[in-house]
Amino acid sequence: MAQSISPARTAILFAAHPFVAAELTDVDIPQLQRFFELNPEYFLAVNGQAPASDEAHEEIHGALPQGWPFTKKWHVGFFDQTGSMVGMATVVSDVLARGVWHIGLFLIATRLHGSGAAQSLYERLERWTRDQGAQWLRLGVVQGNTRAERFWDRCGFIEVRKRADVEMGKLVNTLRVMVKPLAAGALPEYLTLVARDRPEPGGQTSAPVKSAR
Repeated sequence: MAQSISPARTAILFAAHPFVAAELTDVDIPQLQRFFELNPEYFLAVNGQAPASDEAHEEIHGALPQGWPFTKKWHVGFFDQTGSMVGMATVVSDVLARGVWHIGLFLIATRLHGSGAAQSLYERLERWTRDQGAQWLRLGVVQGNTRAERFWDRCGFIEVRKRADVEMGKLVNTLRVMVKPLAAGALPEYLTLVARDRPEPGGQTSAPVKSAR
């Protein structure tokens, strides 16, 4: 039986018919863990292994890399009309610079792939971040995760650099760091704000950054 959304414990952030987005808290960890286990494709593709037994707990409570300033780490669940979780996103506000928001993870249930749900939910999520003050969105997508790469290209993200030799689970990946302006700013302005994303040959590998469709 599907677990319903309780208004007493879950903050509704926005609607994207027929789905709603709600802020996740500790009480949602069991449902998030079940979602990960039912939809393991991302973890198999980028980590080389199924989601760990504490994957949801780590997603909610895991810390950002040391020295990364930010204002809040948002955990967003996407739910259908029965209350079943059909996707999730982790979004960090004002990371590295004011107005820069980072999409750490974006997952949609496998059964909805090809339905247009991912695009619709992303577009509504983007609008929500902009309404909250985001001027730039950034993310890291694993090179070779073709489905995710194509998705973020279609969403208007632009690669600014690559980071090689990033250990993620059992695999060592290359990350494509991608950025999308939400206001009138141009990429040179963004790269002035976020020096670590400047395309410098031989730059140091970043800490693992998860992002997927």
